[in-house]
Amino acid sequence: MFVSINDLSFRYRGSKETSLSNFSLTMAEGEILAVLGESGSGKSTLLRLISGIEVPLNGTIEIDGNVLSGRNTYIPPEKRHVGMVFQDYALFPHMTVAANIQYGLRKMPSSLRNYRMEEMLALISMEGYEKRYPYELSGGQQQRVALARALAPSPALLLLDEPFSNLDASLQRKIRSELREIIKNTGTTSIFVTHDQEDANEIADNIVYLKNGRVTRKLEPVHA
Repeated sequence: MFVSINDLSFRYRGSKETSLSNFSLTMAEGEILAVLGESGSGKSTLLRLISGIEVPLNGTIEIDGNVLSGRNTYIPPEKRHVGMVFQDYALFPHMTVAANIQYGLRKMPSSLRNYRMEEMLALISMEGYEKRYPYELSGGQQQRVALARALAPSPALLLLDEPFSNLDASLQRKIRSELREIIKNTGTTSIFVTHDQEDANEIADNIVYLKNGRVTRKLEPVHA
């Protein structure tokens, strides 16, 4: 399996409640997994643990044969090759679309950075927008730029934290199919967290249900 998470548990400092309890899952390469649950169920905590923002109490996280977190092992976030799309997109307001997309490509030669940026703009159908700033974009366009920025460094795993929460219902419906198509076109293994069953059904290959930090229903195939 491309992603393997075993017996992952976590409790925030000062809290008596466990945010995640003995969480386990496996994913095939290129799979899109939805983690579905209400607020406080542990969805965002899971992403923080996978990305390396938080350190688990116990359990292991392995991607493509590399142990990122486990007994006596902790790989820092910047070395995990994990991309992240946040709820508010977290675009840099003082940077153009091009600069936002190129942010994770700083170690590349400039010619390759420009080529990859143009490749990403084509992927999200936003050619010609490279000189615009985030405030000049619609919510849907900002969401696509955030996705392009996360995909530009070719992450081993892409994490998406409620990426539709700031979009109105009509735009949300439109973006769902776009998001799945863009991710599938890159073949990027992805974990998408949401509280919305329709989001999960439209985007994911499989769904896992979380409640109070525990899996209540196992993986469920969605798309053939």
